Amino acid sequence: MPVIAIRVENLSKRYRIGLKEEVHNTLAGAVVDWAKRPGQNLRRLRKMTRFSENGQEEDDVLWALKDVSFEVKQGEVVGVIGRNGAGKSTLLKILSRITQPTRGRVELHGRVSSLLEVGTGFHSELTGRENIYLNGTILGMSRKEIDQKFDEIVDFSGVEKFIDTPVKRYSSGMGVRLAFSVAAHLEPEILLIDEVLAVGDAEFQRKCLGKMGEVAGRGRTILFVSHNMGVMRSICPRSLLFQDGRIALEGETNMVISKYLENSLASVKEDGEVIWSTSDTAPGNDEIKLKQVRLLNSAGTVQYMFDDCDQIYVEVVFEVYKMMRGWRMGLILNTDEGEMAFASVDSEQSKNEIIPGVYRTTILIPGGLLNQKRYIVHLQAAIPNIRYLVPNTKVLSFLVSGRSQPGSINPQKWPGVVAPKLDWNTEKI
Repeated sequence: MPVIAIRVENLSKRYRIGLKEEVHNTLAGAVVDWAKRPGQNLRRLRKMTRFSENGQEEDDVLWALKDVSFEVKQGEVVGVIGRNGAGKSTLLKILSRITQPTRGRVELHGRVSSLLEVGTGFHSELTGRENIYLNGTILGMSRKEIDQKFDEIVDFSGVEKFIDTPVKRYSSGMGVRLAFSVAAHLEPEILLIDEVLAVGDAEFQRKCLGKMGEVAGRGRTILFVSHNMGVMRSICPRSLLFQDGRIALEGETNMVISKYLENSLASVKEDGEVIWSTSDTAPGNDEIKLKQVRLLNSAGTVQYMFDDCDQIYVEVVFEVYKMMRGWRMGLILNTDEGEMAFASVDSEQSKNEIIPGVYRTTILIPGGLLNQKRYIVHLQAAIPNIRYLVPNTKVLSFLVSGRSQPGSINPQKWPGVVAPKLDWNTEKI
C-alpha cells in the first residue's frame, strides 16, 4: 500500500485585506480625527486578527484557501497550477510552517525543505563561500552536509572564480544561480518548490530542470508550483488546478494544463480585431494607450484563421499623449500552451522622437513560419530600463491550419512551434 507523504484536509486560510478609512473634508474634522488616532489604531490592530465567527462574510476578508483537500504519495511529483492569487503560494507557506492555517489540518511524513524564494538568507556583505554556509544552514542543512556538497554546489552555480568575493559585487544572475545551487542540493524527503526555475539564463535553467528531474528520480516527494507549462509536463505526471483558493481540477497534468489554458484564454478575442472604445479601458498610461489591434491577410481583410503559408499582418493603432524619446513597442507571440514562438521589438522607434498623435504600426509575420497551433498575441511598450508604458497585454488569438499546398506529400502536423519552409539545395559533387 502506497505511503502518504502529504495529507491536506479541509485546509483554509483567510486574511483581512484592508480597512477603509474615513476622509474628512474640514480642518476641524481632521483635528478631531488626529486626537482619536491612537485609539483608532489600537482598534484596527485588534480587528486585523479578529474575525466574525457567526458565519457571516465580511467585506474586507479574503479567503486565500477554502476547504482544500488532497493527498500526495511518497515519491510522487505533483504540480500546482493556477493564476496569480489562486492560492498556490499560500498553500506552500502553510506546508512549510511559515504561516498558520485558519482551519483544517496538514500531515507531513518526512523531512521537509522549501524553495519558496531563491536567495532568502543571503547577506550582501558576506562572500559567496560564507553565504553557502549561511544559506544552507537556514534551509536546514548541517555543516557536515554543506562540507560534503560544497564543491558540487560551487560547480553547479558556475561562480567558482568569485566564490571568495562579497555577494554585493555579484550580478543579479550570479546571485540567483548561487542561491538556487544551495537550495537544489538539499536532501529532504519532501521538497516544496515555488516558481524558482525562472532564474538565470537558458543554459542554467536547463541545469535546474535536470537537477529537479534527478531529485525526483531518487524517490523524493515534490510539490511543484510553476507557470512554465513545459516544465510541468516534463516532471509532473499529476497536477492540481487552483482557482479562487479552491482545487478546481485534479488529475493527469496534460488534462489539467488544457483546462487551465482554456480558462485563462477565455477572455482573449478570437475575431481578428479588438477595439478599446474608451481610454479608461485601453491598455497603457497617461503617455500612450492602445486603441485598436487587427489581424489582416495579404488582401487587408480582418480574419483570425490562417493557412500556414499565409502572411499575417498585425496592425496596431495607438495614441501618444506626450512627447517621448527612447521608447519601444514589442510583440510577443505565444502558443496557447504557454510556449513562446518569438518576440520582436521595433528598435527603430527608440532612435526617434515621437510627438502626440494617433499612429499605426504594422508587423508582418512571414508565411511558412508558424506551425499548426493556436497563437496568442501579446503587446507591450516601454522605455527600456526605465519604465513600462503598456504592460504585457494579451490582445488577440488566431489559428494556423495545416499545410494546404496542392500536391503536398507531407500534410501531417509537425512538432514544435515553428515549421519554416527553408531553402534546400542539393548538388552532385
